[in-house]
Amino acid sequence: MGSTSSRVPFVRRLAVPGGRDGRRMLVVAVVDKVGTGLWSGAATLYFLYVAHLTVAEIGILMGVSGILGIAGPPLAGRLADRFPVTRALVVAQLARGAALLALLTTRDPALLTLFSALGALPDRASSVLTKLFAARIAGPHRVRYQAVQRTAVNIGWAVGAAGAAAVLTVGTTASYQALLVANVASYLVIALLTLRCAEPPAPSRVVAAKGGPVAPVGGVTPWRDRRYLAFTGTEIWLFLDDSLLQVAFPLWIVHATDAPVGLAPLVLVLNSVLVIALQVPLSRFGETREGARTLLLPVGAAFLTGGVALAASAGGGPWFATCAVLVAAVAFSLAEILHALSSWELSVALAPDEAQGAYLGVHGLAQSAQRSLGPVVAGAAVSAGAFAWPVLGATLMAVCLVQHRIVRPSAAPASPGTAQVPDHDAPGTGPAHQAATLPLPHEA
Repeated sequence: MGSTSSRVPFVRRLAVPGGRDGRRMLVVAVVDKVGTGLWSGAATLYFLYVAHLTVAEIGILMGVSGILGIAGPPLAGRLADRFPVTRALVVAQLARGAALLALLTTRDPALLTLFSALGALPDRASSVLTKLFAARIAGPHRVRYQAVQRTAVNIGWAVGAAGAAAVLTVGTTASYQALLVANVASYLVIALLTLRCAEPPAPSRVVAAKGGPVAPVGGVTPWRDRRYLAFTGTEIWLFLDDSLLQVAFPLWIVHATDAPVGLAPLVLVLNSVLVIALQVPLSRFGETREGARTLLLPVGAAFLTGGVALAASAGGGPWFATCAVLVAAVAFSLAEILHALSSWELSVALAPDEAQGAYLGVHGLAQSAQRSLGPVVAGAAVSAGAFAWPVLGATLMAVCLVQHRIVRPSAAPASPGTAQVPDHDAPGTGPAHQAATLPLPHEA
């Protein structure tokens, strides 16, 4: 059986901020991604071979789902400011399972589109709620928590995808249905695990308990905070790395380079390996607002390097093209890793305590919008040819510089109707002050 320490679950041995509930929510994230990995790789094939939808009908289904899903993050953020975040997360998880299970009841294109769209809403909402839980349970250590979680979910996703590949070798209707049911089961498991998590203290409740003034939830809104909206707008572009790696790289390798076709899936493997290896070690550079802001500079440099390397890959033989593509993949992966750290910290640091959920909900729109915009940009860049990649890289670097300026500390008063965002680098508002009001991981 081995030693006692070898039998302790992996997440239990990690230095996870947030103590027991932090580890428990980490398990939730991993199980969620294992289930998602099982289903995501089979979803399109399910609609094609089991539900017998046409390619056009599948496109409409995914498009409608993507549009409705955009409403999930801001809705989740608002609810989390009014209700316990753990309970809201449980509802979202069960709603995801119910919508997915409903797919088994019909092969009608309209109903399948309806159920898929209804499932997209809580799916996007749950990602914001999970992030909000992390921000509250880990306090000033939230960036490290998110880094550990992102590393773990990459492993979970890989396990799920490998399981799906094995099951799909059977290729029967029952095998597709089994993957769907397995994902539904994962939602039930994570809902039960989430119910066992203690509700983390919301910043607004901590302030109220200490006798401080708390503005009404409806009195502070991100929709009138011009700086936060500008920050979120730039985030849409900086999240493009996801579509570039998943959509642009395979198309570019096949249509514009002499690199072997088998390099396309290896790019995603390389990306996952780099995330697993570097996300946690690099998290220390983004644990403060100023540190997160500084990370935007190497993010911009990585985007530009990746664009130049991808353009160069079109001008040489197989070996040169392969090396250039791998350099580009490493550069875009580093941009993704560093931007994730910067984004996690800044999205919370720029939000006032009394409306943290609403602000993170608005920030969640950036990733939702990228899921719709990203494939279009990626496809356009591939169609435009090699010169498009340095231009896109330079554009992304310019966006990093713009965001670097947007999020700079400012003592200027907020304009009328705009929330005054506290300067988290100022005395009494930074991580040291938060550590006095939120539990440290070693205290849990």
